[in-house]
Amino acid sequence: MPKPAPHILMCPPDYYGIEYEINPWMSTERQADHGLAVEQWQQLYECLVKAGAEVSKLAPQTGLPDLVFTANAAIVYQHQAVLARFKHKQRQGEEQHFCRWLEDHGLRVQEAPGDFSFEGAGDALFCGETLYAGYRMRSDAGGHQEIGKLLGVRVLPLELVDPYYYHLDTCFCPLAVDEAIYFPGAFDSYGLQVLAEHVPKLIAVEESEARSFACNAVVVGRTVITNTGCPQLHKQLEQAGYSPIATPLGEFVKAGGSAKCLTLRLDGEEAADW
Repeated sequence: MPKPAPHILMCPPDYYGIEYEINPWMSTERQADHGLAVEQWQQLYECLVKAGAEVSKLAPQTGLPDLVFTANAAIVYQHQAVLARFKHKQRQGEEQHFCRWLEDHGLRVQEAPGDFSFEGAGDALFCGETLYAGYRMRSDAGGHQEIGKLLGVRVLPLELVDPYYYHLDTCFCPLAVDEAIYFPGAFDSYGLQVLAEHVPKLIAVEESEARSFACNAVVVGRTVITNTGCPQLHKQLEQAGYSPIATPLGEFVKAGGSAKCLTLRLDGEEAADW
């Protein structure tokens, strides 16, 4: 029996813009070109469909410009969705819309246990059966351990030390159960040791390409979709047997996001071994 198509949630950028500053990439003085952002979003959508993904759309909402970054909605695992609890008040209004959509589409939605910040698949990524959890900037380490207990999975915490890589998905991207892309400069020495000991195949990204959000990639089977400006990574991916695709996403980089940030895997992260 063939595997069902990967299922991805996106939100059109109807109300996307730089309306506040909550990470180093954002500046209200450097606005996104709205028409170009719409065009870039559509190109990403078409790349995903061509790669074989089913893409569902969440209705955009006025006053929530970052709703477009659906990766932060929740972490999805075996038809369960643990809902985000955003650190910044500017994004907390998104939670009710993500919750309603996920419930309406058949997922079992659970509140994140305890009282801590948790920003969904932006900071919690499966590589094999292990959940790698970024903390310090947006999500709390103790909270990830509680989510691990809730889901019954092992959690390995990774401290993020560079504010430009404020979510784990900006500097780490699982490709398969034993393989991942990463930017070494985003992690402390302990985090680098954890990755080296637990992910057998690591593809390091150089800083100039990390700044183009090379690690913020969407993986659909052997297809890896990134922002433009990552030629060295694409060569490495081709050598490893993947088919990389570059699509321009510069208008979203202005807000600190790229391909992965704009997507949420509703069937769970593809690298999850379940």
